[in-house]
Amino acid sequence: MWYFVIALFVLLVVAIVYMAFDALFGKKGYGQQRIGELVVVAHRGGAGMAPENSLTCIRKGLESGADMIEIDIHLTKDGEIVVCHDKEIDRTTNGKGRIADMTLEELREFRIVGNDGNATDDVLPTLGEVLDVVDGRAGLLVEIKRGSDAEQIAKAFINEVALYQAASWVVAQSFDDAILEHLHRLGHPFPIEKLLICKIPFLPIAFDGKFVGYSYSKYDYINSFNFYYGLLPVALVEDVHSHGKKVKVWTLDAPDSAPQLPVDGVITDRPDLWMRSR
Repeated sequence: MWYFVIALFVLLVVAIVYMAFDALFGKKGYGQQRIGELVVVAHRGGAGMAPENSLTCIRKGLESGADMIEIDIHLTKDGEIVVCHDKEIDRTTNGKGRIADMTLEELREFRIVGNDGNATDDVLPTLGEVLDVVDGRAGLLVEIKRGSDAEQIAKAFINEVALYQAASWVVAQSFDDAILEHLHRLGHPFPIEKLLICKIPFLPIAFDGKFVGYSYSKYDYINSFNFYYGLLPVALVEDVHSHGKKVKVWTLDAPDSAPQLPVDGVITDRPDLWMRSR
């Protein structure tokens, strides 16, 4: 029994070192030409510049010149789509509670807080408000969060995109396979991307918060695999590319300290730094 536990631990360590090797020991920094080839995505609107997922932050992300703005969405108790990373509002607002347990009107009683902990003038925006602000000036990468009813939020999201005629500049991503599969089954008119923390080396298994099967036939409708940068070996990027898929990485900071990976896009809290270096 102990031999098995020790062997399993050694294999785990080897796998982590293998996945993290390029991020830890590879070349660092992206030059101007390489940045020009990348899709630069403002994470949570550009969370290093203003309170995350607020309309103020999203406007700053647009002002930075980012190619895409990334946001997170949940369903409220009354079926509205609101923009927030967490399933609770405790961390990002001066209120408390689960989004799924509150109506939009109840959520609007609270204000988003800044990095100093003080309330701002921003409230949690709706997806519609974000679509209205972005209005095709950049792409919009929407992470549909786990926790909502997968089919319900997939339908609501498709309907909202159609209402704002935004299908040509919206992209959906999720860690949740059920949400992605519902989008695919419902006939999504926009690209779909799969969020992953890592793929387990040498096995058809990935980790997206839980262990899931990984194959290109399973994800044949996926346009891009979006990995955590610190556990992404170059060999996997090349393998994904060989199957006609793209790769984005999350979440990078300054371009001069980021590991050089042959990816197609970077998701960053500081899109201004990347665009300034382009």
